[in-house]
Amino acid sequence: MKILLISPTIDSEKRTNKGLMMPQLALYILEGLTPQEHELKIVEEEAEAVNPDEECDLVGLSFMTANAPRAYQLAQEFKKRGKTVVLGGVHPTILPDEALQYADSVVIGEAEGVWEKLLNDFQHNTLKEKYHEPTPDLTKYVPKNFKNIIKKGFFNLVPVMTTRGCPYNCDFCCVTNLYGKKIRHISIENVVRDIEESGAKNFMFLDDNIIGHPAYAKELFRAIKPLHIRWVGQASISLVKDQELMRLAAESGCKSLFFGLESVSEEQLKTMRKTIKDIEDLETALKKIRKMGILIHASMIFGFDNDTKSVFDDTVSFLIKNKISSVSFNVLTPYPGTKTYQDLENAGRLLTDDWKYYDHNTVVFKPTHMTPYELQEGKTKARRNFYKLSSVVKRFYANMHSPLIYLTVNYGNRKQAKFEAKRIARLKGELDYWGCTDKV
Repeated sequence: MKILLISPTIDSEKRTNKGLMMPQLALYILEGLTPQEHELKIVEEEAEAVNPDEECDLVGLSFMTANAPRAYQLAQEFKKRGKTVVLGGVHPTILPDEALQYADSVVIGEAEGVWEKLLNDFQHNTLKEKYHEPTPDLTKYVPKNFKNIIKKGFFNLVPVMTTRGCPYNCDFCCVTNLYGKKIRHISIENVVRDIEESGAKNFMFLDDNIIGHPAYAKELFRAIKPLHIRWVGQASISLVKDQELMRLAAESGCKSLFFGLESVSEEQLKTMRKTIKDIEDLETALKKIRKMGILIHASMIFGFDNDTKSVFDDTVSFLIKNKISSVSFNVLTPYPGTKTYQDLENAGRLLTDDWKYYDHNTVVFKPTHMTPYELQEGKTKARRNFYKLSSVVKRFYANMHSPLIYLTVNYGNRKQAKFEAKRIARLKGELDYWGCTDKV
């Protein structure tokens, strides 16, 4: 049997800046779960075109909310050609009935525990509409052909995952919909095996919080230290509360960590499930992390109900003052399945149901203290101001422990900031509600 697995882009006419792309892993896990008697091909549309006339028996598409419209478009094209289509990923997990309008079957949640059964059912003409295993067994090693994992960007980061699940269940996040609230682990032996078999030296841990279970994280860091790798990942700021954990992370090769700071407003921080809710404590924590030689990549969100137009300048000033290495500036996105989506829908504040704009970069709701366009423009200006040359220079000396990474990432974001400024004019034409002056 010939199987075609696809990761669709958001827009088939445009591509993401390669230096800012996240490495993929989901389809390669499916490949590892597929019995060897089948012929399998993976296509990442960000890197190569999808051919709807590709010779295959089964088509699988994995996607999030923003690329759902493109995934549905491709699914329809394959079904027109008589192909059987299976959909999976975050968006089909949250809205399986919507996804089934475009496919023959939907995988809800994780693929482990259902993919081999799905393939067997397909071969015996007993394919079910939905497949779901809430708590799949993660003890079995899943081989991955790392030579076929497309390496993109400046650092050729190889993706690795060590845990599933997140206990925080933030109002605006859909991670728990996919992986659940309980943290589950892949054995450290299997993580080390992935690293060794890849033959690579640069890695990205895709976990939503690699230190979510401190005891496991410490054992992991001790195990990978002798491998002499370099890695980046995502963690909670609570890392600073455990000096041993922080030291072990640095010694194991950690070069940069992504922290979801979200806001620098104490009023907003108090409403979130954060371990640090005081700005002074947050500044102290950031300083401790920098001293360990770890670059800080912060994720900020604009558009909370407490945000006024002053939030943009206040945020940029805070980030520059604290010598943050790099930042992702996002607008609050009410992803389906989240409390934020439900609250905004109930209040009649959603402005579009076109999923391609649900990309954490585009305003799709009515803010409280500004217009949709003011929120979009403010977010874009914040990014431009943070990455302007004077800011890059001012922050450089505090990040000299990894000068190449620092300068490369900032250069890539400077280019992307220019692109985003041009994008506003195009989107204003597409989204006529941006011209409104409505506030809640």
